[in-house]
Amino acid sequence: MENRNLFQGFWNLFKGYWSSEEKWKACGLFAVVIALNFICVYLLVKLNDWYNEFYNALQEYQENLFFPLIGEFSFLAFLYICIAVYAIYLRQFLEIRWRTWMTNNYLNSWMKNQTYYKLQDSTDNPDQRISEDISQFVSLTLQLIVGFLRQSVTLVAFSFVLWNLSGAFTFNFGENEIVIYGYMFWFTIFYSGVGTFLVHLVGKKLIGLQFNQQRYEADFRFSMMRVRENAESIAFYRGEKSELENFSWKFGDVIKNFRKLMTKTKHLNFYINGYAQLAVIVPIILAAPKYFSKEMPLGGLMQTISAFGRVQDAMSFFIDSYATIASLAAVIHRLAGFTDHVEKVQKIENNVEKSSADNLKILDLNISLPNGREILKNLALNLENAKSLLVTGVSGCGKSTFLRTLAGIWAYANGKIFLPQNAKVMFLPQKPYLPLGTLRRALIYPNAEKDSPSDEILIQALNLADLHNLIEKLDVEDDWSRILSGGEQQRLAFARIILQKPDYIFMDEATSALDEPREIEMYQLLKKILPNSTIISVGHRSTLYQVHDSELKLEGDGNWSTNIILPSK
Repeated sequence: MENRNLFQGFWNLFKGYWSSEEKWKACGLFAVVIALNFICVYLLVKLNDWYNEFYNALQEYQENLFFPLIGEFSFLAFLYICIAVYAIYLRQFLEIRWRTWMTNNYLNSWMKNQTYYKLQDSTDNPDQRISEDISQFVSLTLQLIVGFLRQSVTLVAFSFVLWNLSGAFTFNFGENEIVIYGYMFWFTIFYSGVGTFLVHLVGKKLIGLQFNQQRYEADFRFSMMRVRENAESIAFYRGEKSELENFSWKFGDVIKNFRKLMTKTKHLNFYINGYAQLAVIVPIILAAPKYFSKEMPLGGLMQTISAFGRVQDAMSFFIDSYATIASLAAVIHRLAGFTDHVEKVQKIENNVEKSSADNLKILDLNISLPNGREILKNLALNLENAKSLLVTGVSGCGKSTFLRTLAGIWAYANGKIFLPQNAKVMFLPQKPYLPLGTLRRALIYPNAEKDSPSDEILIQALNLADLHNLIEKLDVEDDWSRILSGGEQQRLAFARIILQKPDYIFMDEATSALDEPREIEMYQLLKKILPNSTIISVGHRSTLYQVHDSELKLEGDGNWSTNIILPSK
């Protein structure tokens, strides 16, 4: 069952590109790569014939043939080198095209319908799976397929050569004379078959170890990335000892699994190298009787040894490639698992029905946690346009989850939500996201820089948000989430609101880093600049009551208070 699942996983990953809009270009390029490899095999056959002629000439002391044969070898070798180089170059060209297609496909799936958000608890290190695992899958797959086809043609071509060279082996069994035609050919099949079976017994545990190694390496890198992202918080806590302890645990997993991998690789290498070295001496032993009986000249002996080696190499493809196959199997498991999780979360949809109305209305809204506990039951809400609502309640009662439901990214909910058709909506989290790049890019996010308003409009927004000190830095590239304080980041988010002018603004404690006077100032700014916008805020501070028209209080057990209309400020 495991092997069938592995093959099915491989096929699901493989077929996408080869049935895509690029399939004809890909097939054409692949055909050229295969053709070049087949030409290489043909040249190897010609070189094998050269061995016969050259060593026979040496045996017969035919000096007049020495330099012409050296010239022939040089020409064949030069031609082989050129074709082999371009076979690899074009294979890598196909590899980068395939990887580009798969990466774009996976990135689009990962970003579609907030899948990246829904996958947080079900998949480890999706960044590694998209960046590294796809690269390895494409590279190893092409390497194995091209290698298999090349060795298959090599096997066919040199099997005929070896059959003809080995002739017949005759021995007596009782009163009967037994004749085995092409005995060296049959021996190499037997030798390689037994070798293939044994290498699987020796190395089969490598697949699981390779899978775990990739996971542990990714976890170790991620732990260091977390320190970089939260450097200031860790520095305030003086958390270096705790982080070093965590690094030690993560790296300990890497080393412990790698030692197991080393041991299994050692066993496999002992076997593979012993198998390969034995294969060098076997054809000499098998062909020696004919050579010493003068049935076979020196050239024939050398040609036979070369042909045996080619057939044995072709038959031993699985043995020589076992470590590569183990790596590919681990990559397939990781990518197939990632693909399954993506498909599953994309099928998960909440049962919240969204329709059009003149203003924000909510009917029979129920919200639960993943464990099934209800945190909001039968919520009914009717918020007039240009009004503001403050969502309150004790910590953990579901305020942020309520906003997630309105945003459509919470799966465990049902009910009805009505909004005006084509209404422009904007959600502000507590900690604004600032992408890497220029300050301009951070200011206009999520819009692209090519859609940036004029500098005059951007400067006006920064002035209104009291960020005068950033005006001269619009086109400076830096990690702005590290440079700007929490309050500056939240004011930058208000500048985004001013630029985008949404009809509905949902804020999840979006002023928590501001002092109370500045918090009131920001809300008053929105009401002045965007008087027709509707505001829904999650917050704890009592000062927020004076800048909102009504309150929705959540109890956390599913109950909620009816709207209380507060006096306007």
